[in-house]
Amino acid sequence: MMSPSASKIVLQYLRYVLAAAEKRSFRQAAIELGVWESTISRGVRDLEDQIGVALFIRNHGGVTLTNAGSKFLTHARWAVGRIEYALKDAGAAGRGEVGIVRIGIFSSLASGFLADLLQAYQFENPLVHIDVTEGSPMEHVAAVQHHRIDVAFLKGEPIAYGCDAAHFWEERVFVVLPHNHRLAEREDIVWDGLRDEHFIVSETNPGPGDPRLSHEEFG
Repeated sequence: MMSPSASKIVLQYLRYVLAAAEKRSFRQAAIELGVWESTISRGVRDLEDQIGVALFIRNHGGVTLTNAGSKFLTHARWAVGRIEYALKDAGAAGRGEVGIVRIGIFSSLASGFLADLLQAYQFENPLVHIDVTEGSPMEHVAAVQHHRIDVAFLKGEPIAYGCDAAHFWEERVFVVLPHNHRLAEREDIVWDGLRDEHFIVSETNPGPGDPRLSHEEFG
């Protein structure tokens, strides 16, 4: 089996052959690739030794392909093109420009900043399919840890061992009050102002149309 270093050398040699065939000169090929002429000459010679056939006829005016070299060139162009495409494709996938991105969200974050963010990302990366899953923070953290989703957008600072976390944005919390409540006329209310007030909150993680409510006191 060919080692990675040997594979890299062969790929470079193929590029030498392509450049030399195009320029019909080792010197011009060296200028094109930014290497020494001796590097091109030695690389092509090593490749010829490996395959056991001459690819070029050397003369004072430059180089010309042999019959075997012409046949080899067709395959070399295809091979280099496929390898370069594979490298670009893998790089694009690694940067999230193609493929699928699995995202976990908390239902109460499904609009506003996050919706705009995902829409902008989709616009810039039309080849990416976005797969969104709703759930609780604990479920999403476990899913990220076990590689079932790629990223999760959660509220607060959840404990997520083995995961990278970043603070993206902040949102205001809105409180619904009776019109005659002592705080109703205030434009902004801080948490301390709500101390000892009674709330109606969901018994479970908030979601659309969730009827399960309970009374709690903020203390």
